[in-house]
Amino acid sequence: MPAASLRALLERSIDYAGLFPPASLSLEPALQNQAQYVRSPDVWMLGAFILPVGQFNAAAEHLAQFDERHPLNVSALGPKTENASAFVDAVNSAVAGIHALIEKHAGRVSVTQLEMPLSPDPDVPLLARARETLGPLLAFWEAPAANAEQAITMISDHNKSTELRPFGFKLRTGGVTADAFPTSREVAAALVAAAHHRVPIKFTAGLHHPVRQFHESVQTKMHGFLNVLGAGVLAAEHGWDQAQTVAMLDDEEPGSFSFSDDSFSWREWSISAARIRARRELVTSLGSCSFDEPREDLRHLQLL
Repeated sequence: MPAASLRALLERSIDYAGLFPPASLSLEPALQNQAQYVRSPDVWMLGAFILPVGQFNAAAEHLAQFDERHPLNVSALGPKTENASAFVDAVNSAVAGIHALIEKHAGRVSVTQLEMPLSPDPDVPLLARARETLGPLLAFWEAPAANAEQAITMISDHNKSTELRPFGFKLRTGGVTADAFPTSREVAAALVAAAHHRVPIKFTAGLHHPVRQFHESVQTKMHGFLNVLGAGVLAAEHGWDQAQTVAMLDDEEPGSFSFSDDSFSWREWSISAARIRARRELVTSLGSCSFDEPREDLRHLQLL
């Protein structure tokens, strides 16, 4: 059994994004993988299946492998839009598609959240219009890393104006080329801002490995998911500034990370398993095109 603190940090943390690079699977094999994962002993780490709204109808042909005990939990992915009007239309279309999917496949499919890029020049009234359509559905809005602090502040301003479920922010942490990876300082700025404003944050891309490392495939250093998720909960728990958060994000030594049933520690900083669970309400999940690589690496580190 994994240490309780590791389980708290990674429970339902990996949203499977097998449709996207570098895996780039077609829909049928990606859903077949998901059907295997929901029956795996490691299902406790598995989050939602990232499914573009435009592929809902195609996915309906492959749902027989899911059932009430092993449902397909979907994170609906909305499209990139060019302006506020198109953004509102896309949100409306996404919600209609979500309702249709759930009604047709009740018990077999659930939709846990929507994630979607913000339109250029978004504002609080635009988010309010989206909330009117979304109702209580959880949503994460993506913006470039360079604009993360501004976007998080805007999302926070909206969240303060409503009693409905708060919106979250989605940060892209990598890709298939070196220029797709934000700097540690940019990631730290988003983590600190999200913690300060109590805005939920999730991540996508480039987080296949537990600890930061150079990877030949992209010719740059990839962020580690233990670094990112760990820095998120520790920054929130201890009120870290950006410099302290960068230090953890840049750490490439697996020995710096320690897990026990009582607590998770990075160097001299610790957080209890119970507090990790509380902080994970804000530091939610990461999208990965592989559910196998993260587990293989954790086993190599003797953490699983």
